[in-house]
Amino acid sequence: MSKLFLFLLSFSHFQSQTVSIDNTINQALSPIADLFTRIIFYSVPIADTPVPLIVLWLIAAATIFTLYFGFLNFKGVAHAIKVIRGDFSDPNDPGEVSHFQALTTALSGTVGLGNIAGVAIAVSIGGPGATFWMIIAGLLGMSTKFLECSLGVKYRTIDSKGQVYGGPMFYLRDGLAQLGFRKTGKVLAYFFAVCCVIASLCGSNMLQSNQAFMQFSVAIGTEPHFFSDKGWLFGSILACIIGFVIIGGIKSIAKVTEKVVPLMAGLYLCAALFILIWHIEKIPHAISLIFQGAFVAEGVAGGIIGVIIQGFKRATFSSEAGVGAASIAHATAATKEPIREGYVALLEPFIDTVVICTITALVIVITGAYTSVDGIDGVALTSRAFASVISWFPYLLSLAVLLFAISTMISWAYYGSIAWGFIVGHSKFKDISYKLIFCLFTAVGASVSLESVIAISDSMFFSMAIANIIGLYLLAPQIKQDLHRYQLRYVHTDNPH
Repeated sequence: MSKLFLFLLSFSHFQSQTVSIDNTINQALSPIADLFTRIIFYSVPIADTPVPLIVLWLIAAATIFTLYFGFLNFKGVAHAIKVIRGDFSDPNDPGEVSHFQALTTALSGTVGLGNIAGVAIAVSIGGPGATFWMIIAGLLGMSTKFLECSLGVKYRTIDSKGQVYGGPMFYLRDGLAQLGFRKTGKVLAYFFAVCCVIASLCGSNMLQSNQAFMQFSVAIGTEPHFFSDKGWLFGSILACIIGFVIIGGIKSIAKVTEKVVPLMAGLYLCAALFILIWHIEKIPHAISLIFQGAFVAEGVAGGIIGVIIQGFKRATFSSEAGVGAASIAHATAATKEPIREGYVALLEPFIDTVVICTITALVIVITGAYTSVDGIDGVALTSRAFASVISWFPYLLSLAVLLFAISTMISWAYYGSIAWGFIVGHSKFKDISYKLIFCLFTAVGASVSLESVIAISDSMFFSMAIANIIGLYLLAPQIKQDLHRYQLRYVHTDNPH
C-alpha cells in the first residue's frame, strides 16, 4: 500500500507540472468514445425527440416480461418480503450470503448518484410529469430483474471451497448451450464479461470517485482548502477504504452493504421526508403537477413523448433492469431455489426507482427547484431543493453522496472481479491483481478529467444489456416453467419446506 501511495504522490507531482495531461487523455480517447456512443446510444426521432434505441430495447423487454410472467412484479411482492425476512431460509442451502445481503449488495450497485443527480435532470428537462413515467418504467423493470436473477442462481457454479460464481456470463454460455446455441452463447458471454470489466473500472469506479471528491469539495466550501489540489489524496483514501472491503470477497462486501445501504438510504430518505412534511400542504398540488405533466406536458420539448422518454430513461439508467449485473450478486444467495431469489430481486427496482427516485422527484417539485433558470442541474439542483428548507441539509446530502459512491464501487468491484475471472480464469493471484487495478483506478479517478473515459464506460455498461436481453428472451420459457412449479410448492400453499 505504501508503494501505491508513493506512486500516486509521483503522479500528482507530474500532473501539477503537466497541466495538459487531462487534455492528452481526452484527445486520445475522444474518437473511440464518440464511436462507441454513436453506436450504443444511436437515437431515432419520435415527435422531434431523439430516443436512444437502447432505452426502447430495455423498456420493450420489461413490458414483454411483465406480461409474460402474468404481472408477477405486483403479485410477487408479498412473497418476496417473506423470503427477505427469512421465512424460507435453510442454513443447509448452498450459497455464500443471505437473501437480504444479496439484495443490499445489488442495491448498493444501483442506488447512487443517479437517484440524486439523474432524477433532477429528468425533472428539469421533462418537467414533473417525468416522475410518473419513471415510476411506470421502474415497476415494469421488476419483471426483468426477477428473470435475470432467477437465471443467475439457476446457472451459477460453486467450487470446492464453496465460492459462488454466477451472472449473465454463465447463463448466456451454459443456458444457451443447452438450447443448442453453444457458439452464440459463448460469444455473448465473453462480450458481456469484457463490457462489465470496462464499465466497472471506469464508470462505476472512476466516475464515483470523481463525483464524490467534487461533492466533498462543495461541502467544504469554494475557498481554497487543503484538498483543493489533492484529488489524488482523497482518491487514495477512498481506494484504501474500498480495498479493505473488497479483498475479503463477497462475504466481506455483503457484511458492509447490509449496514451501509440501509444507513445511506435512511439518511437520505429521512432528510427528503422531512422536506415533504415541511411542505405537506403542497403535496396534493405536486401530485397534480406530476399527473398533469405526464399527459399534457405543456412547454416540454417533444411534448408528451419527451416527458415519457425522460422518465423511462432515468428509470432504466437507475435500476439497471436488463443490464444483468445485479444477477452476479444475487447468484451468491444461500438458496436451492433460483425462483426464490428472483422474487427477492424484483424488490430492487421498486426500492431504487419507485421509492428513492420518486421521493427525490417530489422534493424537487414541491420546493420548485426545477423551475430554476440559472442553469444548474444534477446534484446541484437537488442540493438547492434541500437547502430551501434547512441550510445545512446539503452537508447531509454530501454525506449521502459519499456513501452512495462507496457502496456503488464496492458492488461493482465484485461484479468486475467475477467478469475478470470469467475471462482470464479464477485464481487468487488473478483476483488480487484485478482488485489492485480497481483500487488504482479509484485513486486516479478523483484527480483526472473523465469525459471520454466515462463515455466509453457508459457505452460498455449498456452494451451488456444487448447481450443479456437476447439471452433473457431465449431462456424465459425455462424460468416460467420453474416459476409454475415453485408457486405450486411454496406460494399457493405458503409451505416453507
